[in-house]
Amino acid sequence: MPTVLIVDDSPLDRLLATRFLEEVGFNVVAVENGKIAIDQVATSKPDVVLTDMQMPELDGLGLVERMTVDHPTVPVIVMTAFGSESIAVAALQRGAASYVPKQSLNTDLVSTVKNVLSVTRMRRETRTMLDSMRRLEAEYVLNNTLEGLDSLIGYLKEQLRFIRLFGEADILRVGTAVYEGLVNAIEHGNLEISSDERDTPAGVYRRLVADRAGDQRFRTRHVYLTTTLTRTEATFTIRDQGPGFDPNSLPDPTAPENVGKVNGRGMFLIRTFMDEVRFNETGNELTMIKRRTL
Repeated sequence: MPTVLIVDDSPLDRLLATRFLEEVGFNVVAVENGKIAIDQVATSKPDVVLTDMQMPELDGLGLVERMTVDHPTVPVIVMTAFGSESIAVAALQRGAASYVPKQSLNTDLVSTVKNVLSVTRMRRETRTMLDSMRRLEAEYVLNNTLEGLDSLIGYLKEQLRFIRLFGEADILRVGTAVYEGLVNAIEHGNLEISSDERDTPAGVYRRLVADRAGDQRFRTRHVYLTTTLTRTEATFTIRDQGPGFDPNSLPDPTAPENVGKVNGRGMFLIRTFMDEVRFNETGNELTMIKRRTL
């Protein structure tokens, strides 16, 4: 059975938590503060840590912070007494996996520990599976709306985090570049809105986008996003169903005279954040590549 490390300066609370967990078969190691717990982790190799919040030496919040850095794969559950709820919120924000009120130990402790262990085990299995991945491809078919793009970009960034191609800063940059590419494909590709119109007031421009999206000439068009992730690079190909354009006619968005222009902002970010950027001859397909940095 899994091992639970209980950290609490109250002998009675340690005894109660130990009894509830041992009754269902868990192995339990109990210590009285966070400082001792840090030393004990290396010895007992717990599967989960259950900690009180208010303790001498090293309190629960400090223990969560240390565990997140030194032992990030070991989840921490905090026990909250009346009056310590705000500290528990801070602990959750800094990496704690869950919490259980002390007044509910008899009803909620075992199920909370089991749920956290189940999620942790699933993450480890996913990590093992992704470590064996050599190529992952997906295709997304999108309508002419910006609604839902944030969720899609969030999902793509999570994939990049899982396969550990890039650091967090580069993941954010890649997400921005893909978002800008999709916006360009929808607005300038499918809806055939010229770049010059991007310089109109924001309210006017948004109304134009909405009108075009509802126009029968454009509303059945889609944007196709293909992602290819390998162990060395991430490739994103965005294709729209518009008439295209001459890629050679694009002004250099990195030129000093163009950097401040609204209508060149998307391409400026794309070319800045990605290692390789190219269009097909028709101009309705954009390929962006970012190579491994870790």
